[in-house]
Amino acid sequence: MPKARPSIILIGYRATGKTTVGRLLAQQLGFSFIDTDQTIEEEEGSCISDMVAQHGWSFFRKKEKDMLKRLAHKKNHVIATGGGAILHKDIWPEIKQNNLVIWFKADIDTICQRLAADRNVSQSQRPSLTGSDIQAEITSVLNKRRPLYKASCHLSLDASDSVEDIVKKALQAIHQK
Repeated sequence: MPKARPSIILIGYRATGKTTVGRLLAQQLGFSFIDTDQTIEEEEGSCISDMVAQHGWSFFRKKEKDMLKRLAHKKNHVIATGGGAILHKDIWPEIKQNNLVIWFKADIDTICQRLAADRNVSQSQRPSLTGSDIQAEITSVLNKRRPLYKASCHLSLDASDSVEDIVKKALQAIHQK
């Protein structure tokens, strides 16, 4: 039986590559992969934008927090979290203690370009957080979340590069820890 190793938790803003890179990392490491947003959607039978429209952000955030608590002690997983998962400040010390947390950082222009390129996913899975235009929203939300991301991670990676480069950097960082 393979040795149980701490899971790798990926945090960061929307469209920083957590899911795409996470799948590849899991494959490379022989770990299972979980995307918290996708898992919540499957469990609820509804997309995030519908959940938010019907029940509000607080409903979704509660589901997200419950999911994070369930995953906090998993082993041999790569877990891609939603961009706002970091808002659950009270559970991150435990998550950080039991896992390797990597913050995927990307500049505002990169995030805007990725969201624009993936408009179908962006509209159905990534409802507006502020009601502002996308660049203003990203700037505002990132300014509030940066300290939370920084405090909750073991290391950060520039996620503005190609997927292949991000995977390579992540694997190097994981093997150095």
